[in-house]
Formats: sequence, structure tokens, C-alpha cells
Amino acid sequence: MYEPRLRYPLPRDLPRKVAGQRIVRVGRRAKYLLLGLESGTLLLHLGMSGNLRVVPAATPRVPHDHFDLVLDSGRALRFNDPRRFGSLVYTSGEAGAHPLLERLGPEPFSKAFDADYLYRITRRRRVAIKQLLMNSQLVVGVGNIYASEALFRARLRPGRAARSLTRADAARPCATISGPTVRPAISASASTSMSGAASRAGAAAARCGP
Repeated sequence: MYEPRLRYPLPRDLPRKVAGQRIVRVGRRAKYLLLGLESGTLLLHLGMSGNLRVVPAATPRVPHDHFDLVLDSGRALRFNDPRRFGSLVYTSGEAGAHPLLERLGPEPFSKAFDADYLYRITRRRRVAIKQLLMNSQLVVGVGNIYASEALFRARLRPGRAARSLTRADAARPCATISGPTVRPAISASASTSMSGAASRAGAAAARCGP
């Protein structure tokens, strides 16, 4: 560890807890990268400006390199984060039960996120449908740009009250979020998605439905 002052301070005994353990699985939950160890899991969040690089362990550090996960191959996973909003948290228990993850909503590509689910969680909610889609306790991974794009394609006004959606209305953003909105953006840059949504901002008002 070179700089422990991240979003959550790195505990001094973290190197001792993970030393000698094998990484046996790699997963993701929302914006957290999950590195499953033989005992416990590392929860890694890149924050707003972080990146994780694979480098030879002897590679000289550059500014804002905060920690290395050194592998027995002689390489290291090196975390760099100029703004230090990223985090590395170790849990010895079930990763999904950790306070950072336990209250998260379903993944937008999962079977749990469907029209029935979206219709059910919109009942009695006066909040705008766009704000509801951006609530990570209800569904993860749908930020401002994706929510706008999904609702544009679904022909729903972003400011429409969530509770006013019918079952048929709820099916449309589910289809656009899990299909043509988010998936292409995974292989494209965020700036491309942003420009696409921004370039149609004027047309959105004319095209959106009720």
C-alpha cells in the first residue's frame, strides 16, 4: 500500500489478510469488481477516476498509484486514482451480504429485472420515472445518460410520475435498458453515448410518449 487514504481508508493489516491467497474467481456486482480469494473477497470500486492496470511488479510507480496486488507471476494489479474516490474493501464473509452490496437492486441484464418487477416497484411512488431508474437500491447500473436514452427509446417522459405507469408502459424501458441502450454502450465510449443522447435532446420532447 502506498496511499491508504481512499474513499474508505485501507486498514494496515489488509496486506497480512490477503497475502498468500489465490484469486479463485472474478465477478462484478453493480460498479464493484469482486476478487474472490480462498478466504474472503476483495471489493474494488474505481470511483470516478480510478483504473486498474496489469504491470510488471517492478514497474516504477507514477503519481496517484495507491496500491499493488502483487501476483506470484511477477505481475501486479496496480490501482491508480487521481481523485481517490475509489475503494478497496476486504470481507471475510459472503460478499453479497456486505453493507456495500446487500441493499443493491437487481442487475439490468438479469431475469429479476423485468416488466413485472418494474411495475411493482413503481406503485405508490411519486418520484419521476427517470429518478427511480437511477436509484441503485431498485436497479443498478442505470446512470443519468442511460436512463435518458432508455426513456427516449421507450417514448416515456423522464419527468412522468413512476406510479402512473401501466404494466405495458413498464415493459418498454425494461426492454430498452436490457437491450439496445446499455449493451451497445458497454463496447462504446461514454462520450459516444452522451453525444448520442445530447444530439437528440431537442427531438426527445417531440418523440416521447405520455
